[in-house]
Amino acid sequence: MTEPLEKRLEKAMAELQAAQEAVARTERELRQASFAVLSSDRAVRATVGPQGELAGIEFLENKYRDMSPQELAASVLEAASAARLKMNRHVMKAMAPFAEPSSNVPELKGFELDWERIFGSEVLREDNEDTARDDRATPGWRDALGEDGED
Repeated sequence: MTEPLEKRLEKAMAELQAAQEAVARTERELRQASFAVLSSDRAVRATVGPQGELAGIEFLENKYRDMSPQELAASVLEAASAARLKMNRHVMKAMAPFAEPSSNVPELKGFELDWERIFGSEVLREDNEDTARDDRATPGWRDALGEDGED
């Protein structure tokens, strides 16, 4: 037996209200988000803000003094790109549930987002540690030597 139209409409309105509240919470969280990533040579830490904008650059342990301008530029770009990628993936994961079909209201089919078009193809690649390491990661070469990354 099918549900009366008023009941289905009531469910749809309740789900819409819940979705609007969840989107607002997610937007507030995303406005506060940031990611910091170390370059693979551990010379630079780049921080990006919620829209992937560069929010900070730190030159660590005066390593920049022994680097050529090209090496330093490469380290900055590597760290900034990796941080932006982390932010893009974070946004993608946070927003994905809002595109899914409704389990309570079959008429709400959901929609497909083209994440690759929005953020570029890199965002869809497997996330098993990017080439640049973030602050919490330990470089593979330290693992191989049994070192914990503390200097």
